[in-house]
Amino acid sequence: MIYTVTLNPALDRELLVPSLEDRELLRASEVRVDYGGKGFNVSRMLAALGAPSVAMGFVGGFTGAALRTGLEGLGIATDLTLIAGETRTNVSIVSTDCGKTIKVNEPGPTVSMQELGTILGRVRALARPGDWWVLAGSLPPGAPPEIYAAIIAAAQATGGCAVLDTSGAALRAGLAARPFLVKPNGEEAATLTGMPVGDRAQARAAAAAIAGPEWVAISLGADGALIGGTDGYWHASSPPVRMANPVGAGDALVAGLVWRLSLGDPPDEALRWGVACGAAAAASPGTGQGSLAQVADLAGQVLVTQFAA
Repeated sequence: MIYTVTLNPALDRELLVPSLEDRELLRASEVRVDYGGKGFNVSRMLAALGAPSVAMGFVGGFTGAALRTGLEGLGIATDLTLIAGETRTNVSIVSTDCGKTIKVNEPGPTVSMQELGTILGRVRALARPGDWWVLAGSLPPGAPPEIYAAIIAAAQATGGCAVLDTSGAALRAGLAARPFLVKPNGEEAATLTGMPVGDRAQARAAAAAIAGPEWVAISLGADGALIGGTDGYWHASSPPVRMANPVGAGDALVAGLVWRLSLGDPPDEALRWGVACGAAAAASPGTGQGSLAQVADLAGQVLVTQFAA
């Protein structure tokens, strides 16, 4: 089974406006609502691919109830932990004239140590050999940076594989637990290693410098992504798509990676599908994902090349 853990989920609202004008009343021509947070985005992409998952995370208040209802309405199984605070709402404003996007994220509700202990206990109770665990997104106020490391340890103690997609102190602390795979973007990899990540060669060097995980995947936006470990390093180019909203494309990439790795694909082939999923998501409005047919078509257009030893 694939589990996704989202400690700071959100209801994502996208407002489509004709243009972005300072000190002007902007009237939205379209409004889209998605059930978001990085781990929940992964579960939604997996659902679009026909791959089952269980979405775990904190939910609270009216917004949390809407998230639960929305995810289950999409056919996604949930194992959610109720908290006292109100789940956050994030807003994206997308202009049709220039394609620019403004995204504003709320910090999220403060969680207690008791609530953190509850979700950690659920992970320990559910963890089984061969399971995949995707731990994704920022931490809510009140959560220590080490919480992801504790979840990774619990998930992998029984033979599962943990995939970490976060940043900052949570990323540094999580690496100490040696997750199977870590997926920073270029900026996060540069911050983590202190090395520039301006091109593929620099990304490869940064990936090699990240100690702890068995595999490192670095997403590079329009330039695709790379993956590397002891068996080698590969780059996958992103196929050309008409950009709609890049928000959530990295989460779709993670979903594609984990989906194909869970089916037994080698990392370079899993990267091909991950990049195709990311491209499909970037071409979809809001934090949409596209379809399995679209992803399969895009996967055929992804060029995967191995770095020289």
